[in-house]
Amino acid sequence: MAELTTSSGTRISFTMRIAQIVFSCSSLLFMSLGVEFYGYTAFCYLVTVMGLLIPWSFTLAVVDGYSVLIGSPLRQPGIQMIIIIGDWVLSLLALAAACATAGVIDLLPQLKGSHCPSNLCSRYQISVIMAFLSWFHTAASALLNLWLLHSA
Repeated sequence: MAELTTSSGTRISFTMRIAQIVFSCSSLLFMSLGVEFYGYTAFCYLVTVMGLLIPWSFTLAVVDGYSVLIGSPLRQPGIQMIIIIGDWVLSLLALAAACATAGVIDLLPQLKGSHCPSNLCSRYQISVIMAFLSWFHTAASALLNLWLLHSA
């Protein structure tokens, strides 16, 4: 039964979903504080992906929380497969958005002229860090659930 401690509907899964929500919301918040983020496609892409990741993680956190309260983890392979596919897709989208935004943020201060004031660049950098942390938790959740689906 030790292998079921990380499956959907457990405390660890619930904690990972809460971490995804916190990091995604903070990434979205720090990116949206600067009104100038609409000028760069990578920034808009990050906002869009975090906007998709927040409701997905919130919905699964509610399901995990309910499963923890009733004491019954999810063990249906069909539901597990939907969760795994959703996690994989959002994980890849979050990684692409975080990498694209990190590349733009790395390039902006090096360009001639003031394309990125220091206070906005630091906010954008914090947003990217939070996006990478959100991606890490989403990828870990997808990998653990995939491993558990295969071992069941």
